[in-house]
Amino acid sequence: MYKVIIYGAGSIGNHLAHACRDKGWDVLMTDSDHEALKRTREDIYPSRYGSWDPGIQLRGMDALPNEYFNVAIIGTPPDTHVSLATQVLKNSSPEVVLIEKPLCNPSLDGVQKIVDLQKATGSFVAVGYNHTLTENSRRAAQILQQNWVGDLITISARFREHWGGIFTAHPWLSGPGDTYLGFFERGGGASGEHSHAINIWQHFARLVGAGRIVEVSAVMDMVDDGVVKYDRICLINVKTEVGLVGNIVQDVVTEPAQKAARIQGTKGFLEWFVNVKAGHDAVYYWGGKGEVREELIEKTRPDDFKGEVDHLEHILNGGDRAGSPISIERGLETMLVIAAAHISRRHKRSVRINYDRGYTPEAIELL
Repeated sequence: MYKVIIYGAGSIGNHLAHACRDKGWDVLMTDSDHEALKRTREDIYPSRYGSWDPGIQLRGMDALPNEYFNVAIIGTPPDTHVSLATQVLKNSSPEVVLIEKPLCNPSLDGVQKIVDLQKATGSFVAVGYNHTLTENSRRAAQILQQNWVGDLITISARFREHWGGIFTAHPWLSGPGDTYLGFFERGGGASGEHSHAINIWQHFARLVGAGRIVEVSAVMDMVDDGVVKYDRICLINVKTEVGLVGNIVQDVVTEPAQKAARIQGTKGFLEWFVNVKAGHDAVYYWGGKGEVREELIEKTRPDDFKGEVDHLEHILNGGDRAGSPISIERGLETMLVIAAAHISRRHKRSVRINYDRGYTPEAIELL
């Protein structure tokens, strides 16, 4: 039985605690805020899953036991990820460290330390872009391998969702100013919070051999009222190493939500959907003849995290790390695009990502 420590008793911590307990793993949740631990036990977890699981230990960060955990999950705000992950890797070197998305803030400060520590410790470090491991993504990968769409022409991805749902799930917050969400420099705003769109675009581009994103041009609608400063709409045009062009849209204003991607080829297309209707993800595809095929995939909210935890189990059991869609290298490629988008927005110019310069601000060059 694997032992898991989860840093952060917010929404994502509860989701992943439930997914780990579903595996029968031992789980300890910790938070610097004792009120957050109380909310987890008395409100968040039982309201989502029917009752509190007494098998979950709750401890303040000032009272952690001196014991080894196979898995460390970091579900704290993005601007704490680098320091906390560095501390965890240095002090205990778990077999697996899962960091919630986005990996860090757009400055990229110190993130290279995590890469270096992963190599030094042998730990597997992942970033929580769980949508690459859901059933609709697996099915989309199979369809693409069958060459339904032909030669690729373009990819579009969008995660457009009003963030009222986030605050409904966190009723102790009165709005974005109460959290990192209202500050793009802390990893908030549409560019960070809904960066699943960037990541799934990269995932599908990789599956079809289109390479990494190397050019970025972005426009953002910024909110700056003297208290908060974040992008509520983030529009990004991209180009890959092999010349594939496409676009990515992320916002925190759209109701009802739209979470989708479209892969357009010379023969046909594939469309990938999250929550296309209540209780269902989907893939639609067409190969140039006949009717568009539609596959609805039943799912619950806990299912969004099942594939992710299944994947961690696969890694713990000795599975191949190199091709992991949630590896830190994949998460860092997404962070470079987020950072590049903000630099493009600020300078009103296209920028280039030079991967030879590592995961640093110097990797982003004005064009």
